[in-house]
This record gives sequence, C-alpha cells and structure tokens, in this order.
Amino acid sequence: MNQHGALMKERAGVHQKGTFSLLDMINNAKNEPNFKKAGAITLFIGVVRGESKEGEKVEKLELEAYEEKANQTLIDICADLRKKPGLIDVQIHHLLGEFKTGEDLVYVLVAGSHRENMFSVLEEAVERYKKEAPIFKKEHIITKKGEKKTYWTTEGG
Repeated sequence: MNQHGALMKERAGVHQKGTFSLLDMINNAKNEPNFKKAGAITLFIGVVRGESKEGEKVEKLELEAYEEKANQTLIDICADLRKKPGLIDVQIHHLLGEFKTGEDLVYVLVAGSHRENMFSVLEEAVERYKKEAPIFKKEHIITKKGEKKTYWTTEGG
C-alpha cells in the first residue's frame, strides 16, 4: 500500500519521489497469484552516490524521464525476464524528482522458486534498465577546485 492506503499494482514504471516505496514493491510481489511458489526475493536498491565518477562531490541529482516510453520499456524488460524458468516476479521501479546523497532512486525485485538463477536475472534487469530506459539525470556537483557545476546525462551514464 502506498502512503494513500491504495495497493500499488504496477509491476514496473517510473514514479514521482514519495509516491512509491520499497514496501509497495515487496507487497506487489507477495500479492502475485504465483507467489506461493517463491522461495526467495532478491532486491537491488540504487541510491544517490555522494561522489561522481571523477571523484567530485555530488550535492544532489534531478531525475526526469520520457515517462510514457520509460514505463513501456521497464514493463517490457520485466515481462521478458519473467519468461525465464523458475521466476515468479520481476519488477523495476525508478523514482523521479530531486534527490540528496544517500536517497533511494530505483528498486529492482526478482522473486523466484530457487536462488540459483535469481542473481543473474537481477543483474540483467539492472543493466538493461540503465541502457534501455529513457531516464535522465542532472548532477549538481562541486569540482575538486570548489566550483559548482551541473550537467545532464542518461541514467546509465
């Protein structure tokens, strides 16, 4: 259930920060009709890193998406991965808005009957959303020289 008390049934998609939670995603999985066959749930939680790839301090991130295309891409990735043997559920939920260091950005869940193939599917789901979904981030950084800069990149970049 989300903060408004309504069960969130989306299997995948982009959501404004504060409208979807990790608990919503886990409840989605547990309410899946085939969940009784599950033996495990694996999770990936992406958070805002406090340092850029170049070692600069990240002040905050702003995330936006081409929402219609991003939703369809995430739904398609999950549907494709759910076809793998032993899988019960695959979900990818990416948050949009403004984020401080350490805040959650993305949740990926894989539920399956056995743990053997779940970790590789979890990794594939993460790699695919980063490459395929039209999600963009604006990084607000402080350079090593103390200058404030901002720049846009794709989520996978």
